[in-house]
Amino acid sequence: MIKVAHMSYSFGPLWALKDITFALAKGEFLFLSGPSGAGKTTLLRTLYGALPLQRGEARIAGFTLGSKLTPKQVALLRRDVSVVFQDFKILPDRTVWANIALALEVRGLAPVHVERRVRAVAKALGLDGRLHTLCGELSGGEQQRVAVARSFVVNPRVLLADEPTGNLDPDLSLRLMDLFMQFQAYGTTIIFATHSHELLRRHPTARLLRLEDGMVTYANWPGAILARRAEHEEKEMIL
Repeated sequence: MIKVAHMSYSFGPLWALKDITFALAKGEFLFLSGPSGAGKTTLLRTLYGALPLQRGEARIAGFTLGSKLTPKQVALLRRDVSVVFQDFKILPDRTVWANIALALEVRGLAPVHVERRVRAVAKALGLDGRLHTLCGELSGGEQQRVAVARSFVVNPRVLLADEPTGNLDPDLSLRLMDLFMQFQAYGTTIIFATHSHELLRRHPTARLLRLEDGMVTYANWPGAILARRAEHEEKEMIL
């Protein structure tokens, strides 16, 4: 479902990702951990087409990423790959209902099916009493739940989540994790970026990939290749 081989990405002379290699099958769950600036967001942005693939190879949900994706290609990619953004990217002047329903409406889903899905995901995330509230009037935690609901509602093949529990209290974070695990059980492949040691502790059997300085420094399954720091340092000196 996801295969990344020797992916590297730089912002000018600074390497954000260095020779990242890993693979995930359908229905696998990966925690992506590491300190701020480690490269987690850059990796996710490359996988959903917001950044070009500079070096290496990557394939996700049957889609081969390239160095330059057209808007049409990005739109096709995101029909199967859903994203929970770190900064939410919700529409503050629209209601909770409108924000969640939008992704279904652009896919041409019949109104009766839109209503059924929106109500179900809103109830699961504790938003059923806020459906007609403007998103700009919500708290940060509520806005984050809207962002998660919008990604869940389309039943994606792949779900990429960038710190989705960052603004939630511990109890709500655990409830949200239960929902992510339910999606995994249905066959959704998930990459979940997090700083939370508590979430990692509660899910010891999940795949774990740790990034530091753009390199893979820890992985708990054979589908990933650890960085060899000496090689990267030598490459940086040459560049």
